[in-house]
Amino acid sequence: MKTATLNLRINPALKEAVRIAANREHRSIANLVEVLIRQHCEQAGISIPDQAELFPGDSADE
Repeated sequence: MKTATLNLRINPALKEAVRIAANREHRSIANLVEVLIRQHCEQAGISIPDQAELFPGDSADE
């Protein structure tokens, strides 16, 4: 699976809260952020495209 880089700036207190939350769930910060984005999209009715839709003709099996 391809991954993409996401760089952002947030309040240091929020960063610490995310670190603590990720640690409590035994996740990386990146994984926790991905889970939160997926949950938000589901609640907001936003569909997340399959990777094949984003990269047509690109096979992960190659």
